[in-house]
Amino acid sequence: MSTDSKDDLIFKALANNLRRQILDALRDEPKTTGMLCEQFSSLDRCTVMQHLKVLEEADLVLVQREGRERWNHLNAMPIQAIHNRWISQYAGHAMSVLSALQQGLGGPSE
Repeated sequence: MSTDSKDDLIFKALANNLRRQILDALRDEPKTTGMLCEQFSSLDRCTVMQHLKVLEEADLVLVQREGRERWNHLNAMPIQAIHNRWISQYAGHAMSVLSALQQGLGGPSE
């Protein structure tokens, strides 16, 4: 799969607020699917599983099966890759533009 296709899967997964909430829930420790269903009790199990599937396809969630339990682990590496590829480059450019604007207005420079 190309890098662009992987990035598309990551952006699609992160575009949904509920999936971001699931990732937040997994940030401190892995959770079973049952634990996530309890935490998101307003949703049925099928809906939680569908969101987990999207996260798993984007490699944002790694699954480990132990007997009948399915443990969901956060994989932050794809988010780091997005940050390195997109956010940090554009943030650096934005800071240089702001610095030039500030200097052009006669403001203090750092």
